[in-house]
Amino acid sequence: MNEEFLFQSDVPVVLSIGGSDSGGGAGIQADLKTYASLGVYGTTVITCVTAQTPAEITQIEPMSPDLVTAQIRAVSNGFPIAVAKTGMLYSDEIIKRVARADVNQGIPILVVDPVMVAASGARLLQPKGNEAMRDLLLPLARVVTPNVFEAEILTSHTIANHEDLKLAAREIGDKFDVACVVKGGHLDGEEVVDVLYDEGEFYPFVSPRIHVKETHGAGCVFSASLAAYLAHGHLLTEAVRRAKAYVSHALEHASKIGHHAPMNLFNPPE
Repeated sequence: MNEEFLFQSDVPVVLSIGGSDSGGGAGIQADLKTYASLGVYGTTVITCVTAQTPAEITQIEPMSPDLVTAQIRAVSNGFPIAVAKTGMLYSDEIIKRVARADVNQGIPILVVDPVMVAASGARLLQPKGNEAMRDLLLPLARVVTPNVFEAEILTSHTIANHEDLKLAAREIGDKFDVACVVKGGHLDGEEVVDVLYDEGEFYPFVSPRIHVKETHGAGCVFSASLAAYLAHGHLLTEAVRRAKAYVSHALEHASKIGHHAPMNLFNPPE
């Protein structure tokens, strides 16, 4: 009997398009850990290689746009992609290739984490990339997941409170015809409020703030877990709820490793 008939699997496949984090706490490395933890098969397209730890980024080398295209084509031809998510794309040329490939490869669900600036202040998206992100990529997404700083860039408004979160989510959602989750972790308060805006409706998600030394990679893990839950067939509101719970749990159970305390991605909540 042909071996291809001996092995059948209903494990969903998720594609991460983003940067490599040499410290393992964010980017492609964090995505793959999240996918393994949540029972999806993770595939990758590397857009950049970084030299970094949770404390700093010392160097960034982008892949050539042709290599980015070749990676997407290879993975899409070899696996049934259920959901793709983007992270650090770095340049307008890479964004153009990703947007073109999304259309050409027929990826059914796209989650866009608009990675623009690191918490350390390092620029993770070149200036020309902002325009390409707005014009080419965001309109293709099912959902976009900016943090407060990224939402401020996308709306050109200051976000100072939870009402501002709602306004930003609606503005981004309506402008690009996407669902938008604005993550409120950078606002003050003992509760963290994230706001999902989808098809004219607001859905707030509230959780106690987890006081930890480091939150490096939290945005990547949120979008990766959201992609994983969508790949498992959850509706968007439920996928957001589960992703938020996964991130909180990973922060709460962080382990001290060397000089850092990275998120624990190997022990998902029940």
